[in-house]
Amino acid sequence: MKSITHILIIILALSFTNCVQETHLKTVTFKVDMRQVDNPSQVGVRGNFTENSWNDTLLMKDNDADGVNELTIEKKTAINGIEFKFVNAHDQFELKDQNNRSIQFEYKPEMIVYEAVFNKSKGTQTSIK
Repeated sequence: MKSITHILIIILALSFTNCVQETHLKTVTFKVDMRQVDNPSQVGVRGNFTENSWNDTLLMKDNDADGVNELTIEKKTAINGIEFKFVNAHDQFELKDQNNRSIQFEYKPEMIVYEAVFNKSKGTQTSIK
């Protein structure tokens, strides 16, 4: 009887180790229009996808000086989505007392561009083929 119990425990343990989801590369480009913000500085994005969730600001850049800050991140993951908000001056969150922005992922490699205007709740998500 003990050997049957041990065999069942081993089978259960092996079945749980095979339940790990495959990871896929997610490439997300965030773009936030800051032209309606007076003196934007240290523009970034915070969310549940950073190493120190909601505490780390990933800084964005406006390399072409058009008022739109951008950042591209890549990560292999099996998660189905992220939540985030843009920040100004390193700690001024947009959309105070409103829902977080979100991106939903499919179970495959993806390249996504998310564009928004700072402090305007509507954003657009585009998948790049």
